[in-house]
Amino acid sequence: MKVLVVDDESPARERLAALVEETDGYRLVGEARDGREALELVDSLDPDIVLMDIRMPEIDGIEAARHLANLDQPPAVIFTTAYDEYTLEAFDAFATGYILKPVRRGRLEDALRRASRPTRAQLAGLAASGESQGRSNICARLGDRMRLIPVEDVRYFRADQKYVSVCHSHGIDLIDEPLKDLAAEFGADFVRIHRNALVALRYVKSVERDDEGRLKVVLNGCDESLAVSRRHASDLRRRLKEL
Repeated sequence: MKVLVVDDESPARERLAALVEETDGYRLVGEARDGREALELVDSLDPDIVLMDIRMPEIDGIEAARHLANLDQPPAVIFTTAYDEYTLEAFDAFATGYILKPVRRGRLEDALRRASRPTRAQLAGLAASGESQGRSNICARLGDRMRLIPVEDVRYFRADQKYVSVCHSHGIDLIDEPLKDLAAEFGADFVRIHRNALVALRYVKSVERDDEGRLKVVLNGCDESLAVSRRHASDLRRRLKEL
């Protein structure tokens, strides 16, 4: 079984790597210093298991795991954590693999045997428990590879049948996530303007009427305007006044 070790602290990463190499049936295939590097290495190394720290800069372990969960054949994820027994009870409730730091050989071997992919519901629960600050990136699939799109660069999310279009600084990509989930996760920075569209408040340039009197939102850095439904017009105006 191929294992990828992810931790921003060099001593912790080296200890995990050494323990994996000493464990029969498991082979260390790489090390990463943060969630972004982990996602890149998963693409190239195709590990069976990822041992991943939670608190890391830029992209933390839970966000990285959420992106991995969207792969067709995701690796199993085992979180490593320094939290106390009360937080570990929350991990048990979500049935997500974890190892308490400092990592002991017996604990690692047991976790490796029981390793399984966390579900989206489990990861959402961990995020809600305060272990994660929420995603800073959206993950789009490009064939068999992933593209990370910074949320701060997103102009809008628009649903189209089973996919959602993400318009951002470098173009438009498709993701397979429900618009209602995106609205719940990013509602502080985005506003719903239509049943099929969310726009980033920071990029709203103006709200105008077309020749037929229908409301449209014009976004900075976006060539097209988006329709505003009557149902969502008042909420849009309210949110813009609060800026």
